[in-house]
Amino acid sequence: MACLFRRSIAAQLSRVLGTSTEKLIPVVSAVPVSKKQQTLDFRVSVNSLLANGCLKSGSTVQSQAKQLSEQLTCDDVVTEIAVGQGVINFKVNRFLLAEIVMQEISKKGTKYGIESELFSGYPCGRVIVEFSSPNIAKKFHAGHLRSTIIGNFIANLKQALGNDVIRINYLGDWGLQFGLLGAGFQHFGSEVKLKANPLQHLFEVYVEVNKMAESSEDIQKAAELFFKKLEGGDKQTLALWGQFRTISIEEYEKIYQRLGVHFDEYSGESFYQVKAQEVLQLIDQKGLLRKTKQGTGVVDLSPNGDLSAYAKMVRSDGTSLYLTRDIAAAADRMEKYNFDKMIYVTAKEQSTHFQQMFEILKLLGYNWTERCQHVPFGLVQGMKTRKGDVVFLEDVLNEARSRMLQNMAASKTTKELDDPEDTAEKVGVAALIIQDFKGPLLSDYEFDWDRVLQSQGDTGVFLQYTHARLCSLQRICEDGAQTPFNPSYLQDPQAIALLQHLLRYDEVLYQVSEDLQPKHLVNYLIMLSRLASIAHRTLHVKGSLPEVATARFLLFKGTSSVLANGMKLLGITPVEKM
Repeated sequence: MACLFRRSIAAQLSRVLGTSTEKLIPVVSAVPVSKKQQTLDFRVSVNSLLANGCLKSGSTVQSQAKQLSEQLTCDDVVTEIAVGQGVINFKVNRFLLAEIVMQEISKKGTKYGIESELFSGYPCGRVIVEFSSPNIAKKFHAGHLRSTIIGNFIANLKQALGNDVIRINYLGDWGLQFGLLGAGFQHFGSEVKLKANPLQHLFEVYVEVNKMAESSEDIQKAAELFFKKLEGGDKQTLALWGQFRTISIEEYEKIYQRLGVHFDEYSGESFYQVKAQEVLQLIDQKGLLRKTKQGTGVVDLSPNGDLSAYAKMVRSDGTSLYLTRDIAAAADRMEKYNFDKMIYVTAKEQSTHFQQMFEILKLLGYNWTERCQHVPFGLVQGMKTRKGDVVFLEDVLNEARSRMLQNMAASKTTKELDDPEDTAEKVGVAALIIQDFKGPLLSDYEFDWDRVLQSQGDTGVFLQYTHARLCSLQRICEDGAQTPFNPSYLQDPQAIALLQHLLRYDEVLYQVSEDLQPKHLVNYLIMLSRLASIAHRTLHVKGSLPEVATARFLLFKGTSSVLANGMKLLGITPVEKM
């Protein structure tokens, strides 16, 4: 890892600046690799030294960089020091670069990049990640894909960094829509169809009853009555609702399995109907509950107390609302888990909801509200299958798999596979995840099947193809790598570029841990795959001298290890053949 190099440069700066080495370590950063030209390895920006109070402001940034560089010397670790635009660049000993990077990857395995001094002050604890959260009794909508894969990535990352992670799926399993569905099922539901294709049948019932409700007051009244009975604990009504909930979870788990996602707890709004009433009582006791002219119970969030901004807490008929149940759920989780962090992963349309929720938690005197965080994301537009507009995630996964199967069948490089469908599924899911994670999470993006499934370019298919090719090389050349590793044989420009990039992995993980944006890791892995492809074409293992073959073999093996680790963090299952 970069530790020895970073520490060595920081120690030199420490002697000159009179600041502790530990304080200077984060200021030393690895230089991103360029495909077009060779770069130096590390840099220190004068602005970052000024920002951290390690350097006093004086003359221009450029002259300060020059003065500081003149006080630094080359040694066994640093072989070149050069001044750039407001920065000092460092080149490290090439033999040491190869020796240490290869040694660290081999020794640390899946912990490479994580067991780094950059994470020495990282606070570990209990982290709850609430994500996915579909509405029961409906087929899994394609719109829930983003919450599912983003939440899974955040949970994977937090776990890898040593946190105790609890993954919660907070189902939309309560509310007036179940009154509609229940009333509809009583009118034209079929137990036979429910067993044959549960969610499809419930979806059809829901569509039908919604149409009827537009023109029929009787249906609306029946829906209200059903939900009132549900809230009142009527056994027959609860039994039907419980059946809808159970079959929904069973169907969703099939989708989660295909995405490689799991949950520690299936929760839901229904768990908090009683506790929501307790929350309302507490809000009332604290004098926070106000009534509108329509009889709705609200909490005033306006600065002047004039109800110009408020949050609805309870309907005029006394039934609870989504926000009330969310507040009850947060308080309950604190009591149950005593979490250090709770992260909600939902669409950006819900940002106001979470702002209101966190404000009300503060007003209620919960001093742990600062531990709650909302991670919002934008919308996916234009997600269609060949059949037309997509509604269901299952259709998207099937489409990705079938298109990948076709592409693999048409490709001359495709290997004979034990289970082509399984490989196509894993590559298809990788393609969907990388397409989603390439940009900032808050951005909306336009979905395009042809772009998503390209085998070259910034795609999940390219990452999977690179990993499979590196695994193939290891299978073919495993027996040839018998001699001891000698770093002297990894001095070609292509090998150095790969080593420099591998050196940066901990910085990329650190950046991701700070802002929870997977795009940094995606960009890193795409560049790693590009550099590996260039090296694969030029640094031959087979037919090389034994010492050269061993060094190159280990470089490719280490690269495939880091690539696989990064892909797993993103929620991708790497394939070894394709």
